[in-house]
Amino acid sequence: MILPTIKQLRYFVALEKYQHFGNAAKACFVSQSAFSVAIKELESHLGAQLVDRTNKSVTITRTGREIANHARLCLRDLEYLAEVAHSNQKPLTGRLNLGVIPTIAPFILPDLLPNLRSSFPDLKLYLREDTTQSSHDLLIEGELDLILIALPYKLSNVEIMPLFKDHFSLACHKNSKIFDPNNYSLNSLPKESVLLLEDGHCLRDHALSACKIRNQDTVSRFAASSLLTLVSMVDSDIGITYLTEMAKNSSLLQHTDIETYPLDEKSYREIGLAWRKGSAREDEFKLLGETIKTMQASKAQ
Repeated sequence: MILPTIKQLRYFVALEKYQHFGNAAKACFVSQSAFSVAIKELESHLGAQLVDRTNKSVTITRTGREIANHARLCLRDLEYLAEVAHSNQKPLTGRLNLGVIPTIAPFILPDLLPNLRSSFPDLKLYLREDTTQSSHDLLIEGELDLILIALPYKLSNVEIMPLFKDHFSLACHKNSKIFDPNNYSLNSLPKESVLLLEDGHCLRDHALSACKIRNQDTVSRFAASSLLTLVSMVDSDIGITYLTEMAKNSSLLQHTDIETYPLDEKSYREIGLAWRKGSAREDEFKLLGETIKTMQASKAQ
């Protein structure tokens, strides 16, 4: 029996992901001809057709989908083997693939990165900014080592390390004509006056939950794709919004006419790290978490 090579498994997993020979070959940094040969060799070794090929499309067969799932598990086990070897080295050295969501990255990374370079000079940190769901998917697939996210969020097959609370404040134009900060109720705000991020950003759900917005009529049908857009709309007095403490204390509100008003102590999201269950680098990840906690505590003083 001829066993598949690691290269063949990686190529086939990429093909199953991209559903296109050219795009998959490009993602693997190899020519399309060499990529196609490797896939054919894999089919020959396994004695099964994994791909239906036409001039215009690629379809993974039922057997191919099963093989792709097992291939991902095999590759993850090999990565785990490397992690075990790496765990005997100095902590936080070598490559570390970190996923960060967009409502955290611009507020934590500018302080965190210089801190890490100073404390762990041999760490090579590769960053990917994405939504929580996409980051979780990449974590489970082995493309990320750990993710920095906002909680609560339903995640499977991961260990979670809570780091700190990020409280919400209400934000509006200082001379708002649609909102009186001295006389309001969260659930008696004007219709469609609350501006939030669009679906897919967990900050939207956290704001709705943590700020106890029960009257959905107050939420605008228009949603922002980024915090910068959201702040711009509030600065134009189109509506009000809810900003987290890390955003409020950043440069995001500089040169705006926005005022913020604190909410009760229960209105917060929690920032945390998550990694795959059973990771051999768990102690390293906890060390990174403690570094972030210490950094945030010093900023709060």
